[in-house]
Order: sequence, then C-alpha cells, then structure tokens
Amino acid sequence: MIAAPLVTVERGRISVQRTFEELVREHKNRIYTYVCRLTNDHPDAEDLTQDVFLRAYQSMHAFRHDAAVDTWLYRIATNLVIDRFRRERRAPQWVRVAGVEDEAEWDLPTPGRESDPQETLQLGELQRHVRRAIASLPPKLRAVVVLHDMEGLAYEEVAQTVGCPVGTVKSRLFNARLLLRRKLQHYMETTG
Repeated sequence: MIAAPLVTVERGRISVQRTFEELVREHKNRIYTYVCRLTNDHPDAEDLTQDVFLRAYQSMHAFRHDAAVDTWLYRIATNLVIDRFRRERRAPQWVRVAGVEDEAEWDLPTPGRESDPQETLQLGELQRHVRRAIASLPPKLRAVVVLHDMEGLAYEEVAQTVGCPVGTVKSRLFNARLLLRRKLQHYMETTG
C-alpha cells in the first residue's frame, strides 16, 4: 500500500493541497464503494465519503506512517458509519451500488451467455438474498465481512481499520458468517 507523506514541501512551503487532491483522486471510489456497502444508502454514502476525506484532511498531521493510507481511510469511514448508525438508531435499507468501478466485486459471478435463463434468474435471486443478509448484519459485523471478504483486507489490516485485536476480528467474522448462514438457510433449502 502507499505510505507516501501526506504533506510535501515545495520551495520551502508545505503543500498539503496537491497531495490531498491526489489522495482523494486515488481512494475516493474505493471508499465510496465501501461506505455504500456499509450504509446501503447512496445519499448517506456520498455524504459520509465527503466526511471521510474532510476528517482525513483535518487529521493529516496525526497520520502515522506505520499503517497504510487505505487502512487509515477505511478506519475513518468505519467509525463515521458506526457513529451515524448509533446516532440515528436505524436499520439500513438495501440499494444497488451503481456506477462504481468496484461494483463487480460485490456481485457474485454471473453465468456466461450460453447459460440457461432459469440459472441466470436463480443467480440474480441469490445475489439479492445475500445482499439483504449482509445489509441486515449489525454494523460492526458487517464492517469485518465487507473489509475481509469483499475488500480483501488481511485480518491485521481489518484489525487496524476497526480498532480491535485480530482475535476480535476473527470472532466477529465467524459470528457474521454464522448469522449469514442462518439468514440464508431457508432460501438455500427451498431452492436447493
């Protein structure tokens, strides 16, 4: 991951703006997709993504280069989303993340062109059930599932992001998968 300084010096002056713009340009789509997966709400995700980068800008002086920039941004995003859910005490609603580069990572593999239309329909239905099941997880469990299983972060990176020990991440991931299995069990039994 990138560990470039967030503050650069040009002709004796500190140039935070140019480096910050590069940071936003490089990470905004990934952070938006992540926040969308956690909130399941486009307007909230847009607002929270802006808040993530505002918070990052305000705390650049506190950034320690012992963590990757991605991990730092994911942590800010995770904390903001969890805080929003706590304040509003609301359950998320599911929406599809449209127009996001990383959208393919959210979808399950789709059948090829020669596939049976019935198989395509069933796969679409499975995707909807999986999305709803993930959206129904408590925010802390949803965060570890999205970070580890969907964003591909290692346990250690997830632990840094959510601010807990690796053992807690593994425990949350186990519990999240158990809940997902329970939530999807009826659907799998009726279609399998």
